[in-house]
Amino acid sequence: MTRHLIDQPQFYLTAPQACPYLEGEHERKIFTYLVGQDAPHLNDLLSVGGFRRSQTIAYRPACEGCQACLSVRVVVPQFRFSRNQTRVLKRNADLIGIIKPAEATSEQYALFQRYLQSRHGDGGMVEMAMQDYAAMVEETHIDTFLIEYRLRDADSGITGTSKGDLIGVALTDRLNDATSMVYSFFRPDLDHRSLGTFFILDHIRRAMAEGLSHVYLGYWVKNSQKMAYKTRFKPLEFLGNDGWEILD
Repeated sequence: MTRHLIDQPQFYLTAPQACPYLEGEHERKIFTYLVGQDAPHLNDLLSVGGFRRSQTIAYRPACEGCQACLSVRVVVPQFRFSRNQTRVLKRNADLIGIIKPAEATSEQYALFQRYLQSRHGDGGMVEMAMQDYAAMVEETHIDTFLIEYRLRDADSGITGTSKGDLIGVALTDRLNDATSMVYSFFRPDLDHRSLGTFFILDHIRRAMAEGLSHVYLGYWVKNSQKMAYKTRFKPLEFLGNDGWEILD
């Protein structure tokens, strides 16, 4: 059965705004809408082209005179866990990741606000109300799911799930041959666990089990300390002028 071609999407350009990653710079984004039955296929195509999803919008940077933001993805079949990454996995062996539908809960929102207040207290997201969080999670026309990370309870070995304390949440998109990490948050008082690193490693581990090709990590900015952690997941590809290349 031949799949019909998707309608040509309409693209729009945002007005310049202050860049959140490079001081003194301004950003613009090109975006389109991901709605209707063709949204999953369109999202697959745009993800390969360096776009990211936020609710029903796919966007990518379109800044004049700057190409610092590079879309990056982990090459799953070639990935090998380093010693330090193996230690992070062992350190969090008492957590269990439970796949859930993309449905917001008050428990998630409380943790989300706790995370923002601690890590991003001066950012705009800290003003998000419960309905804003619900929109971030639930407004999607593609295959989106949550992974709730909880402390194992006495029955986890039998049930494969847990009613233990909620430690973190990852909002993730499923693509044709990959997953894309949209947003994640976690308890800010557990720095010793390296939870941000653990969530990425867990997504890579799940992608390996499913035989997927990539895990998309969003954008990497060379001179931004906020983005430096992404280079630890090698081999890492970036989207350059000549297509996807290995980041050296």
